[in-house]
Amino acid sequence: MKLNNDTVKIDGIDKKILRFLMKDARKPVLEIARSIGISGAAIHQRLRKLESSGLIAGSKFIINPKVLGYTTMAYVGVYLDKAMSNPKAVKELEKIPEVLESHYTTGNWSILIKVLCKDNEHLMHVLNKNIQQIEGVSRTETFISLVQQIDRQITI
Repeated sequence: MKLNNDTVKIDGIDKKILRFLMKDARKPVLEIARSIGISGAAIHQRLRKLESSGLIAGSKFIINPKVLGYTTMAYVGVYLDKAMSNPKAVKELEKIPEVLESHYTTGNWSILIKVLCKDNEHLMHVLNKNIQQIEGVSRTETFISLVQQIDRQITI
């Protein structure tokens, strides 16, 4: 692994390690080491370097929201009355647990958010009582996701 102008360059072994872990972050290091043909200590050392470079941002368990009853995913374009309203609006959006992501965008909207709700009624409540009540929000435009067809990370 090399750092070059804030970009990380990884070699073939790093790629193999990352591919194993991207499929299953709980895969034992020794199993990865055996598959690649290097020592477990070498894997640990490479992982520490990849983490310190910022390429690996952590590992996490992924919760299936449908099991908890959350079945309505929506993307909401948020129109602000002025660009200066953005920081305050984002602070307020952070307080709404149903808001999973927020992106400052170009185009018609000032902010694009990803919202997860139990159903359409819950979504309507979040829109009307939470998001649209934020100071600076002039209106919203909502798109309900019918099904997520692709879910992946960047290819290594």
